[in-house]
Amino acid sequence: MADRYLSVVQVAEMLGTTDRFPRRLIEERRIRYVKVGRHVRIPESAVEEFIASHTVRPLRRIRSRRGRAA
Repeated sequence: MADRYLSVVQVAEMLGTTDRFPRRLIEERRIRYVKVGRHVRIPESAVEEFIASHTVRPLRRIRSRRGRAA
């Protein structure tokens, strides 16, 4: 079990948001979490997966040959 379990506050710091955002992700079940008694912990790998799945890649710009001398 090498995965670190983070508190909501730690996840918020990692994402650069308030603690309300990770709580909303948990409530909407958009991120994996673990209940330990009344505490909620989020595996670090779940945060990394969330970031990876919501990362928008730039479009590759296709250069047009129009207007250029061949």
